[in-house]
Amino acid sequence: MSHSLFVAAHRPFSQLSHPREVIRQFTPNWFAVTMGTGILSAVLTQLPVHVPGLFPLAEALWLLNIALFLTFSVLYTARWMMFFDEARRVFGHSTVSMFFGTIPMGLATIINGLLTFGLPRWGVAVVPVAELLWWLDVAMSVGCGVLIPFMMFTRQQHSIDQMTAVWLLPVVAAEVAAASGGLLAPHLTDTHSQFSVLITSYVLWALSVAVAFSILTILLLRMALHKLPHENMAASSWLALGPISTGAFGLMVLGADSPLIFAANGLPGVGEIAAGLGLIAGIMLWGVGMWWLLMAVLITARYLRNGIPFNLGWWGFTFPLGVFALTTLKLGAVLNLGFFSVFGSVLVAGLAALWLVIMKRTVVGAYKGTLFVSPCIAGLKG
Repeated sequence: MSHSLFVAAHRPFSQLSHPREVIRQFTPNWFAVTMGTGILSAVLTQLPVHVPGLFPLAEALWLLNIALFLTFSVLYTARWMMFFDEARRVFGHSTVSMFFGTIPMGLATIINGLLTFGLPRWGVAVVPVAELLWWLDVAMSVGCGVLIPFMMFTRQQHSIDQMTAVWLLPVVAAEVAAASGGLLAPHLTDTHSQFSVLITSYVLWALSVAVAFSILTILLLRMALHKLPHENMAASSWLALGPISTGAFGLMVLGADSPLIFAANGLPGVGEIAAGLGLIAGIMLWGVGMWWLLMAVLITARYLRNGIPFNLGWWGFTFPLGVFALTTLKLGAVLNLGFFSVFGSVLVAGLAALWLVIMKRTVVGAYKGTLFVSPCIAGLKG
């Protein structure tokens, strides 16, 4: 008897009433895993010192990320096909709907990887693929950034005391696409295409960062009035770091190639301004990010005293920290200041350790089935 109990407890999805529940309970939150894995893959290639074997490791993470993204896409599509009435309830849910933003952001890390790993492996043939995927990413990002807030205004129930930094997720996707556009533009052969991608990226940056800062302003007020959110949302304190760091990184990347691209399109001189502004604004936004990083560390230390229950929200620790590390290393490379390079490398080490811990728990939780929970149908009869 004890042997059969042991086997039952250790079979896959033992915590679910039926394996089909994996599809029925699948939510967009899972795409946060691809964001965290993708950003780790990206930062490992930017370290100031050459570590043997690190580039192949980063490439392996990128390939793993593609596999994860495709798996999650199949599962989420299956949910919409098999459980349509339940799946569409997500739009009315005040938290889960925010995670739609993680889908284009996860895709952006794969597009960036195509340029970092795909180019040396498969040559320039990957550039049109990256460009096509990028325009798809842009459409998804703008859709999330506009439609999810519209649903917040029209059909969802929100209150200031229940607000968390998760509000940022649908909005931030556009600036992640903007940073990707900055990385993609110099690889395009046609000067007009370069210019289109660059200008689109600047528009995406503005579409996102200004709105994100307005949300952060409300978030400060909410924290002062209502104190910290429930420990289930502990990782959300790190999400504020995301739009600030991505904003800084995006401006620096867009500015770097602006002089050549603007000049090639009959606007010499404008690009130099964009490059200078990008660097100065990048430094200043990095300073704002530093404030949020210190605050997030203090808040997390406070939560840890009572223990933080594991959930998929823990992936919220990874992407913001990763983008801040990426921005820090970029500043180190551009300014040639050792502090940024050393601090950035420390952040990357911390991110790698975090990723290992969170990924291990995610794999265990997925195997048992405990992480397949859809809050938007929690109240429904099975």
